[in-house]
Amino acid sequence: MKSILLCCLTISFLSFSQENVSTAITKKGSFFFYWGWNHSAYSNSDIHFTGHNYDFTLYDVEAKDRQSAFDPKIYFNPATITIPQYNLRIGYYFHEKYSISLGADHMKYVMRDYQMATISGHIENSGTGYDGVYDKQAFMIKPDFLKFEHTDGLNYLNSEVRRHDKIYTYKKFKLNLSEGLGAGFLYPRTNTTLMHNARYDQFHVAGFGLGAVAALNIEIYDRFYIQTELKVGYINMPSIRTTMYIADKAKQAFTFIQSNVVFGMNLNYKKKK
Repeated sequence: MKSILLCCLTISFLSFSQENVSTAITKKGSFFFYWGWNHSAYSNSDIHFTGHNYDFTLYDVEAKDRQSAFDPKIYFNPATITIPQYNLRIGYYFHEKYSISLGADHMKYVMRDYQMATISGHIENSGTGYDGVYDKQAFMIKPDFLKFEHTDGLNYLNSEVRRHDKIYTYKKFKLNLSEGLGAGFLYPRTNTTLMHNARYDQFHVAGFGLGAVAALNIEIYDRFYIQTELKVGYINMPSIRTTMYIADKAKQAFTFIQSNVVFGMNLNYKKKK
């Protein structure tokens, strides 16, 4: 992803330096690219854990995101640019008002420790004090029982189709509105410690996602823009790896909302004939 970012920056600046920006252009047949950051929020979810010696569900579990505190040395350093929660997208205008794009929404999902939940199921031969049969009992989720995070991250790799409309122009500035729908798959690295079992700690295709987005941007010289986005969606992950044992898995489904700020570039715009 870092290589894609540097490549798009180079192409954009070269093409900008060679183009008369006052020339009338058309978006159809051109590309765009953006990079930015998000804050995310998640609905509560039921998480079902299965393994050799256990089969239980935690109900109505709360989670939060984990955006990195702003530090230019992290946010703008190519070596660390992927640490914060970010949004990356490359798209193509197949029509003057419509685009198709591929993107990565790098969110982070952190289950809250010491929260009260409800548990049903059974645990046996775990070597902990949590063995037993549970039937919708109140249960405090402590770190010695479970740490559950998609922090490297909750990676939603997706394709979107968007409509773009210009709503206001002032000299070389334009105000644009876009909205669209998308779908893709989840490729998280789930950092989970369950009853002291060693965590899996590898990327894994865990499920699918659906989303809808609305965006407002200010475009400068038909080339650069800053954009705010609001995205809502649904994530369903029936195959989450939790430990080094392949039989140990979890599944969950929840909704999410993102608020994003991104910086974009329009590439290889064409002159109108």
